[in-house]
Amino acid sequence: MYQIETGIEITASPEHVWSILMDFPAYPQWNPFIRSLSGVAKPGEKLRATIQPEKRRAMTFRPRVLTATDQQELRWLGRLGFPGLFDGQHYFQLAALSNGYTRFTQGEQFSGILVGMFISSMAAATKAGFHAMNQALKNRAEANDHIGHAHDDISKEWY
Repeated sequence: MYQIETGIEITASPEHVWSILMDFPAYPQWNPFIRSLSGVAKPGEKLRATIQPEKRRAMTFRPRVLTATDQQELRWLGRLGFPGLFDGQHYFQLAALSNGYTRFTQGEQFSGILVGMFISSMAAATKAGFHAMNQALKNRAEANDHIGHAHDDISKEWY
C-alpha cells in the first residue's frame, strides 16, 4: 500500500467548507484537480469523477462512495480493472478547530498488484494536485466565509 496525504487550515466553518465540497456542479469553476464530479454522495452510490493533475491527461473513473458523513468525511473507492489490480481509496476529512475554523485533509491510499509499477510516475503529480485543490478550496471558502471572523492569513499546509 502507498498513501499520499495533504492538509490545510481554512478560515471558515466546517459547515461552509462541506457545502463547497458537496456542490459537485461547481467543481469546474474552482477545482484545478478534480475537474468534474457528479453523482450522489451516499454510501454505495457511484460517482463520476474526472481528475487532471497539472501537465497530465484527464482521467475519468466511476468510484463507489464508502463514507459520506456530514461535515466530517467523504470517502470513495476507485478501481482500475478488477479489485486488487490498482485500487485508490480517496478521502476528504474535515475537523472543526477550536477557533471555528476547519482543518481539511485530503488523501488517497493506493493498493493492488500494479501500485509498485505506477506510483513513482504519478505520486508527485497527484500530491501537487491535492495541494492545488486544497488551496483553491481554502480560497473559495474564505472568499465568502459565513463565520464573520476577521481573516488572519493562516496559510498553514502540511504534508
